[in-house]
Amino acid sequence: WYGNEIIKVPTMYPSSQTCSCCGYRNPLVKNLSVREWECPKCHTRHDRDTNASINILNKGLSVA
Repeated sequence: WYGNEIIKVPTMYPSSQTCSCCGYRNPLVKNLSVREWECPKCHTRHDRDTNASINILNKGLSVA
């Protein structure tokens, strides 16, 4: 809790639509009912929530 830094990621950042492996932004997964998807560029299979958490971490680290 103490000594940590909080970094805010922009609210409209497309974290669940962006492939955490290659960076491809997939506009076809805007529908929140799509829980898993495959990147058409690198063919990595993503769980929506896990992929979003990886992208949010990477975005926060790049801002810091």
